[in-house]
Amino acid sequence: MPKILILLIVITLSAWGFLVYQYWQMNTLPMSEMWMPPNSPRQWQLTDFVVVYSMWAIMMAAMMLPSAVPMIKAFSKSCRQRYGGDTPFSILFSLAYLLVWLVFSVILTLLQWQLHGLQWLSGMMENSNAFLAAGILIMAGIYQFTALKNACLQHCRSPFSFLLNSWQNGRQGAFNMGLIHGSTCVGCCWAQMLIMFAVGVMNITAMVLITLFILLEKGLPANEQLFSRVTGVVLCVWGGLILL
Repeated sequence: MPKILILLIVITLSAWGFLVYQYWQMNTLPMSEMWMPPNSPRQWQLTDFVVVYSMWAIMMAAMMLPSAVPMIKAFSKSCRQRYGGDTPFSILFSLAYLLVWLVFSVILTLLQWQLHGLQWLSGMMENSNAFLAAGILIMAGIYQFTALKNACLQHCRSPFSFLLNSWQNGRQGAFNMGLIHGSTCVGCCWAQMLIMFAVGVMNITAMVLITLFILLEKGLPANEQLFSRVTGVVLCVWGGLILL
């Protein structure tokens, strides 16, 4: 097994372990001992932003690194064929991929900050606004039918096509390719990440289900669209039912 895959497994398991531990804390600690985000945006301190950002960053690593494994494996194999070794190149590729999701976590943190200010999220980070939940689910459902979603998904389902058409030599090239893949992956899955605001930010069951959905969606043949479209319909119907 390539060293990079061992590293990814360690990071992923560590991230999931932290999320499970955090979920356990939220369900067992007394309210007086539990950190909760302030309801007013003006009351947020730097430590509050750091805690929320760290939570999202770890969540993105836990949920998205597994879906990147096929691409990283293909990249690692290409590096061994071209350079005789893959470790530094695969690490740079993976770091760049993860960096894109860490930047996206900043957006999620700022969004959560504003949602708490509007009191659309509770202190336990659960949704408290039916219109917000319905809007997110319907938006995520509609996005499943868009050309952008389909193009990004095709990229994620075709590792060797990406490597063939977008290869860049050297360590800088490996980093650049990781950024490209990460950006395309965000284009594919950003709406699915927003679903966490609809079902509860620390809903561990939702995290697992969304992760499994992403793995399944990306693992299907490149020309398979039925699964994504059925999911889009389900999300739209779910959102509609919330409004009833």
